[in-house]
Amino acid sequence: MGWSDAYNYLRGSVAAKPADDALPLGARIGSLVGIQQSPLLRAVADGSLIGLPEAADTRIVAVSQLRLKQSGGLYRYYLDTGDRDDQEKFLQVYQNASGEVSEIMYCTQLARVIPQTVEDQDAYTGQSGAGLGDRSYTLWRQQLEDDPGLDLDLIFGASDGLDYWRDAGDPEAGFMPPFTGTEVRLDDASGRTGLRQEMYFMPYVRQLRGGGHEYLLITTEIIHSVNGDTSKCGIHVDFVIGIPVEQQRIVIQ
Repeated sequence: MGWSDAYNYLRGSVAAKPADDALPLGARIGSLVGIQQSPLLRAVADGSLIGLPEAADTRIVAVSQLRLKQSGGLYRYYLDTGDRDDQEKFLQVYQNASGEVSEIMYCTQLARVIPQTVEDQDAYTGQSGAGLGDRSYTLWRQQLEDDPGLDLDLIFGASDGLDYWRDAGDPEAGFMPPFTGTEVRLDDASGRTGLRQEMYFMPYVRQLRGGGHEYLLITTEIIHSVNGDTSKCGIHVDFVIGIPVEQQRIVIQ
């Protein structure tokens, strides 16, 4: 099923064509994925928050395209959608305007927050001119103390917080409106299951102790439909950690 057909189906209409569009790296739902883990292990040793792939994380279970106001194409190949336990894992692939894959990140979900007030929603969508899109973002140690899978002493050292800097726009600007767009996720090859959601997105980055970079992707997601059902809607904010991985370290077949 093509992306436009899948989009129409998830809006509630029946798709016209059953053919998949070609995805970067030849990916398909059901494809096997092999990731050489040395960049991830090195990042963890340098204090990264990234979660390592588990033995079962070998197959693409869903694919999506993020339609943001930028050139090129941004895709996510999910190894785990996180629908059951809020633990998304995916490869984020950026294909430039020339059709070349220029960036791949392995990403794992750190946390999910539900905005409770109108003020919270305005902050996480940047509608108030502050919040998502600020020049920097700090993750505090106390926010992560309930996560038994993190070595907080290794990650934070003597610090109480980790400072990330916006990876977009003028680095001196105090605020930049977040990127906006939609994500259409296909959970099966025919495109009959999946979701469609509106997105407010901003990438932040920090330098790890060994010199590498760790990305904090903050995305406010407003779900419009699930499996074509528009009654299944909601809003949440996902905090995702990403580590760049060279293309030659990934095999998709």
